[in-house]
Amino acid sequence: MRYGYARVSTRGQVKGNSLAEQSQQLMDSGCDEVIEEQYTGTTTERPQLDALLTRLSAGDTLMVTKLDRLARSAMEGANLIKDLTDRKVRVNILNMGEVDERPQGRLMLHILLAFAEFERDMIVERTQAGKAIARTKAGFREGRPPIDRARKDAAVDMILKGEKSYKEAAAAVGISKSTLIRAVRAKKAEMAIL
Repeated sequence: MRYGYARVSTRGQVKGNSLAEQSQQLMDSGCDEVIEEQYTGTTTERPQLDALLTRLSAGDTLMVTKLDRLARSAMEGANLIKDLTDRKVRVNILNMGEVDERPQGRLMLHILLAFAEFERDMIVERTQAGKAIARTKAGFREGRPPIDRARKDAAVDMILKGEKSYKEAAAAVGISKSTLIRAVRAKKAEMAIL
């Protein structure tokens, strides 16, 4: 069985031609069924793809128009494709070629894995270089900047006096609800000790 997977990131694209074009390309390439999905590439939550991956068995083919329709990064794509080829499922990326157990398919997988490793190494290198530069500057502090104590205390007071809900108090001073919850717990624990 040949399955196609078409994905777009935004609702605007669903109404436009992007999803239709992908589906048409996949059908023209011989897919028996095309699964369509609207999810951003930055999230790991893609229920239609997950369901399709569980349906695939040895001898099936998964087709996508481009690698970025299947995965968020070369590393994720390479790992997914390796898992599928280990299960004897062929993967056909229309703008790159077919990846399967044949020598040319294994070559394509090794190329993808090499690019994935290169991508990961470049990210690490850029991150380390950026941190090294930042450490030379006065006042550098690793991690998130601290939240202004006065704002946090004002929000805690709103909660303890019963003036606002957690959501309202957090929004009023510009901090997250979870930060406020932790601050209120800490304040209550401090008050209990006194």
